[in-house]
Amino acid sequence: MGAKLIDGKELSARLRVEIAAGVAALATRPGLAVILVGDNPASVSYVTAKERACAEAGMYSREIRLPASATEAEVVAQVAALNRDDAIHGILVQLPLPRHIREQAVVAAIAPDKDVDGFTPVNAGKLMIGEECFLPCTPHGIVKLIEFAGMETQGKHAVVVGRSNIVGKPVAALLARKGADATVTLCHSATPDLARFTRAADIVVVATGRPNTLTGDMIKPGAVVIDVGVNRIPDPTRPKGFRLVGDVDFAGCAEVAGAITPVPGGVGPMTITMLLWNTLESARRHAAR
Repeated sequence: MGAKLIDGKELSARLRVEIAAGVAALATRPGLAVILVGDNPASVSYVTAKERACAEAGMYSREIRLPASATEAEVVAQVAALNRDDAIHGILVQLPLPRHIREQAVVAAIAPDKDVDGFTPVNAGKLMIGEECFLPCTPHGIVKLIEFAGMETQGKHAVVVGRSNIVGKPVAALLARKGADATVTLCHSATPDLARFTRAADIVVVATGRPNTLTGDMIKPGAVVIDVGVNRIPDPTRPKGFRLVGDVDFAGCAEVAGAITPVPGGVGPMTITMLLWNTLESARRHAAR
């Protein structure tokens, strides 16, 4: 392997030390509330990890569980109550929601000044026009990882593969905004000859949910590769019968890239860390009022 490994666990640990120090310096304990609808195993596991991270940082954590049969109005009512609660500085609705509940309607009900996921239309809009807002956690974490890898973004060409509202579009906006100043190309499933774009990139961010989207012959030597994907593939040699891989052919790309994130241990640890980061910032803003 020729590429430098971009260790998301190491960066996350460093940032969490800073966050814990920031929490300790506040007179008011930052509070994060998570609404979980149903019992999706992946969602339950993720919420548990968030609660553990809050405890380690010294934050107050509140979990609100609703049955999968809960109505959209019931979920929105919970959000409204948290909007009014001064002990809560950040509100997160765990996605996905049951099919009968409109995700956008629920997310839009969150007060923008407590939207620590950065998903409300207000914060998403502010990101696009360059105003101060809560940055979405995974894209913000990706930018931090690129900085951690020592890659200067100014004047560089970044290719983002994937156009989701959660990762692709916002990370493209973050890399193109003033201060980052990258030239950004946004590719997706309908892009013809994807390799033509990725081979020209200094930075490649892949978020497609499809293994082997990016292979070693699709990048130029020395590029920084950020793999956002987490996919389960069968592996009878593993105790659980599967293993986790990203959207990137890690072995092939690591021979060509200058730096690359692993899966697991790359982007994943940064998401919850940036959620804590935003919650602390929200508490600071509330304390300054």
